[in-house]
Amino acid sequence: MRGMRASVLGVLVATGITLMAAQHAAAENQPININTASIAELSSIKGIGDAKAQAIIAYREKNGAFKSVDDLKAVQGIGDKLLEQLRPQVTIGSASNAPASAKR
Repeated sequence: MRGMRASVLGVLVATGITLMAAQHAAAENQPININTASIAELSSIKGIGDAKAQAIIAYREKNGAFKSVDDLKAVQGIGDKLLEQLRPQVTIGSASNAPASAKR
């Protein structure tokens, strides 16, 4: 029983750290990398809830890394209007870590 409590506590601590990191990134206005972000990190983006965060991860797992932020339009529930709202909040990552919206 004690081992199970330790495991549960470990998961809760790890989840809390992930949530804090996501909140910190959002508070710092740092774009979140859609190719590596967790559900918690994606859910912290304005306009993305748990369902869309899961859909982004499912799409990424099935199709591989997003090559541009525009690829988000292929995710169910993300259209042109939401994509424009997300653009300054997300990145696909790169050597420079510049937001994907700046790479055109």
